[in-house]
Amino acid sequence: MRAVVTGAAGFIGSHLCEHLLSCGDDVTGVDALTDFYDPVRKRQNLRPLLGRDRFTFRQDDLLAVPLEPLFADADAVFHLAGQPGVRGSWGPEFAVYVERNILVTQRVLETARATRLGRLVYASSSSVYGDAEAYPTGEAVRPRPVSPYGVTKLAAEHLCETYRTAFGVPAVSLRLFSVYGPRQRPDMAFSRLITAALAHQTFTLYGDGEQSRDFTYVADVVTAMRDAAHSSWSGVANVGGGSEVTINQVIGLLRLLGASVRVVRAPRAPGDARRTAADITVAREAFGFRPSTGVRDGLAAMIAAAAARQPVPSL
Repeated sequence: MRAVVTGAAGFIGSHLCEHLLSCGDDVTGVDALTDFYDPVRKRQNLRPLLGRDRFTFRQDDLLAVPLEPLFADADAVFHLAGQPGVRGSWGPEFAVYVERNILVTQRVLETARATRLGRLVYASSSSVYGDAEAYPTGEAVRPRPVSPYGVTKLAAEHLCETYRTAFGVPAVSLRLFSVYGPRQRPDMAFSRLITAALAHQTFTLYGDGEQSRDFTYVADVVTAMRDAAHSSWSGVANVGGGSEVTINQVIGLLRLLGASVRVVRAPRAPGDARRTAADITVAREAFGFRPSTGVRDGLAAMIAAAAARQPVPSL
């Protein structure tokens, strides 16, 4: 398969590029290397990919660069580029989320339509559900996001469905549930927890810690993305890990794994959903999705990768 991956230098994007290459695919990675977090970390994500056969990297802004030459020879485009983060999406920064999550996606879809692209896989988010009306949550449950970030992800997802039904763009929107693993973004909870534990620093816990998430290991996510691209199915599907645990339980697991962390509690942040839990029936039946990594094993892999990356200071 000849694949284009947008957001290739990010957490999930870099793992997806590695997975596609391991399957023998040709991969063109595109990333603007924005400064939502330190671009140095993104370059570190790219380092294992650069110089590999079948991989090409382009640093480009998807709103500015001509996309048709990029998509013309592709069998599939995996659209992961966007502005992440719930807490930063309030206030004046919302304009950035509109640009990078909605306007970019519309441009990708227009190009997919013009080039008659074979497959488009869009990385949506469980944030579209907000505080869902039912658990585990199926795709038929009414989305009602509780953050501006979730609003933009849902808008982009609606665009994918609109282009699919109006013009036959073969789009798959995967609602990803709390993806974690090595190289996770530094603003995300597991990354902050492990960094604090290894550096003997405090961890700020927003809320009472009883908020729960359906945590999904990154290797399971990228496998689902490629399998979805190779299927004939189109539409919207949940991708969850089947490991719904509370943040307090995660902190306990870290202690069992030898990574104790000191917690400082803070008020619950606006836009944080209380619970997420995915019904993955659609993904299982449509393209054989079966998550295989539990939270304990996934956390252990994150701790090992983080410990190898940075020295642990002595007490």
